[in-house]
Formats: sequence, C-alpha cells, structure tokens
Amino acid sequence: MSDENTPPQPPRTRRTAADRVRAALADLHQHRGQVLTHTEKAWASITFAGTRHSLAILFAGEQAAEAGEQFVAALPDHEFAIPGQLVADAGVVEIEQRLLPEPRLVVRCELLLLEEG
Repeated sequence: MSDENTPPQPPRTRRTAADRVRAALADLHQHRGQVLTHTEKAWASITFAGTRHSLAILFAGEQAAEAGEQFVAALPDHEFAIPGQLVADAGVVEIEQRLLPEPRLVVRCELLLLEEG
C-alpha cells in the first residue's frame, strides 16, 4: 500500500560491465584520471565469450600524472574484482606524455573480460 504523499522512486539503474570496468580502473588510479574514450566490442572464442574494452584515460597535473605512472605499472598484474566477469588480460597499449606547461599523461589501455559461469 503506497502513501499518496510519497514520491515515486526512480527505477534503479543497472550497472553494466563497462560501468564496472570504469569504476575498477578509477579505484586503481585513485580517481585521479578522467576517461576520455571507452569502447566495448564483443569477443568470443570456441570456449569463452566476453568483451574487449579499450579506454583512453587522461591524467592532468602533477599529482594526477604521478598516479597515472603508478596506474601504468600496476595495471598488467592487478587482480580485478568485477562481479560476473573475469579479467583475462589487461595492458597498456600506448602512453602519451607531456611535461609543459603542466604534466599531462594520456594512457590507452585494453582489457579483455570473460563472462563467468
């Protein structure tokens, strides 16, 4: 039974695998980077199905660039915890760095997620 004065609750938005990837990467880079682009493509082999995620992340400013360098070092060996997904591969494919007028780092990375279950 609902009260006429109670406003309707907005529907809960379901987080997608892409949302979870961005959140996990943000945790890894200490929320110092900004996602510039994120593409997702279906991927499958004979035994597995999943998605390949390609992202470009900007780290602008001295502290952010330092966090970006740590992110680059940590990404390949990081153990991700993404519900329903197994990160089979994660790596940096390109780094663009500029020091002046302020430090700026753009990291392009790719992750292969496989569906669990």
